[in-house]
Amino acid sequence: MTELLGPAEIRALAGRLGVAPTKRLGQNFVHDPNTVRRIVAAAELAPDEVVVEVGPGLGSLTLGLLAAGAQVHAVEVDPVLAGALAQTAAARGAPAGRLTVHAADALRITAGELRPAPTALVANLPYNVAVPVVLHLLAELPTLEHGLVMVQKEVADRLTAGPGGKVYGIPSVKLAWYAAARPAGRVPPSVFWPVPNVDSGLVAFTRREPPRADVPRADVFRVVDAAFAQRRKTLRAALAGWAGGADRAARVLVAAGVDPGARGEALAVGAFADIAAAANVTATAPE
Repeated sequence: MTELLGPAEIRALAGRLGVAPTKRLGQNFVHDPNTVRRIVAAAELAPDEVVVEVGPGLGSLTLGLLAAGAQVHAVEVDPVLAGALAQTAAARGAPAGRLTVHAADALRITAGELRPAPTALVANLPYNVAVPVVLHLLAELPTLEHGLVMVQKEVADRLTAGPGGKVYGIPSVKLAWYAAARPAGRVPPSVFWPVPNVDSGLVAFTRREPPRADVPRADVFRVVDAAFAQRRKTLRAALAGWAGGADRAARVLVAAGVDPGARGEALAVGAFADIAAAANVTATAPE
């Protein structure tokens, strides 16, 4: 039976390794076994699921995933933590042969490095790279079907926001390109060491087909970036630089069925895809 790590074990392990959590790496280690169990349960993993975990740290969540029967790819940028993880898992009674540790930056990980291919992402993500990591892995790993990530509560709100709200923005739209996302609970600061000064939130997502298959993702994301770079402006004005002028932006928007007087925060991801597609068509049309 796999034994999870509690507060005393976390501090003792960190002491043996000479590890002090750093803000630079966004390290806040979970030391509450009940929180680990809650995260694993909320991830709704299938039997023998292959999970990619980013930032395993001292191994709290890793042990929970292994105890649930998952095969785990643990991606850890800190070489000391990466080097100790397998030994920790063995010492705590985790099933042998189910953990592969990758001493690597998750923002540079490629599909070819993770075999067998992961089907789920479950992670306590470092606050400072949470959004880029989620988007990179969804783009790089087409086998990812679903996931559950713990992030800063403010980031969780942005990732799961729908059109029309103040926190709806670039992370909301880009995640929606890949997946349907929903909030899956709040996590208090007290379950971490060191204790952060913010709450955390759980974000669950399930991959789905992009809203359009006839327009490249990069084209759509360029529209999204431009629309929110000056989010208080109308789309006609905000997209002027992207389109080559406000008048052309207005023509593209009309062709896409979007009001040029609307703002980016009003549009769902499908509308941004329609704008990108309309731009590709109007680029060859006569003025």
